[in-house]
Amino acid sequence: MTELLSRPAGTGAIAALIMDLQSLGLRIETRLETSRTGGAGPTDSGMLWIEGVPVTVPPSTTSPYSLRAEDGGQGIYRDGVKLASVGGTARPRFYDLTTADGIPYHQIALLHLDSLASTVVQACNYWGNSDQCGFCGIGISLAAGATIARKTPEMLAEVAVAAKELDGAVDATLTTGSSVAPDRGALYVAKCGQAVKEAAGLPVEVQFEPPRQLSTIDEVHGMGVDAVGIHIESFDPAVLARVAPGKFRTGIETYFRTWEYAVERFGEGRVSTYVILGMGEDPEVTIAGCKRAVDMGVYPFVVPLRPVAGSLMADVPAPSREYTEPIYRKVAGFLADRGLGADTAVAGCARCQACSSLNLVQRETGRPPGGRPELPLLQIARRPA
Repeated sequence: MTELLSRPAGTGAIAALIMDLQSLGLRIETRLETSRTGGAGPTDSGMLWIEGVPVTVPPSTTSPYSLRAEDGGQGIYRDGVKLASVGGTARPRFYDLTTADGIPYHQIALLHLDSLASTVVQACNYWGNSDQCGFCGIGISLAAGATIARKTPEMLAEVAVAAKELDGAVDATLTTGSSVAPDRGALYVAKCGQAVKEAAGLPVEVQFEPPRQLSTIDEVHGMGVDAVGIHIESFDPAVLARVAPGKFRTGIETYFRTWEYAVERFGEGRVSTYVILGMGEDPEVTIAGCKRAVDMGVYPFVVPLRPVAGSLMADVPAPSREYTEPIYRKVAGFLADRGLGADTAVAGCARCQACSSLNLVQRETGRPPGGRPELPLLQIARRPA
């Protein structure tokens, strides 16, 4: 048996639909202008607005859900029944521009719905050796010629201004491959973030591995960026050792120490970490790690595994909604009790939310930050698979 939306409905039903789509994918039966392949995070996805909600969804030729053209727009269907309207999938206009020396803007940064994103150094000391993270595709887009190896602060500032003015970008998310340098690449990505913020006025999140010295966080903060993402990927040590051995050696406690220090500088809700579901982790260990992070003011951005073509985990299936939803609900409750939400993130993945249903679940439960009502049942009907 599987749960299925019986008709367009409220936030709860849309949350259920998006969780299913991020597990089962979406058959594309019409033109989808915005998509992404390769890269360092959840990727190989189409980018669309479902009933006004930003979503990334993996394309699939076998999904029971399909994207179809309609008069004046697009819709998501299953078994001939329309479940939701889709809009806002036009190709960003700034993609057609180039720098003075001929580099296409889209090789410098991409628009993830309304968030400008770039990997400023498209290389990682974990890539191509025994430390390579199983879920990551940072080297794939570079090898395919879709991006350039190193973006300068000046390039990123130029592109950010165009993305804001032409396509309405509302924030910027800058990440980098891990470096062997003591700062792990944090200072360069922060310098890029500073340039974007000064030129375009956008809120900026920068993402990096825990630096060797916590004082590096002070330097990053001093450059004026708004938020930081320091991504552990899994709280389960056995999983971390298997899928991200370099991060495992850094140590889970090192992440907690770094987050605690960063929250003191940036404030609660402005420090986040990716937590990927579907890699064989213990759900209880995952939930406990998320609670500990939330209790210190860190936003654990819980996402389903997005298998990346060409990555070490390309053949690992995305987790089902039956698996992810209970974890979302637990973490959403922790966030509400702490007074954290997507609106406290200011910039970055936790602000955008397109790769997760966590914020939708928090909204659907009627528990905005600080609220405590009971969790209602989703507005869905059961049908045979």
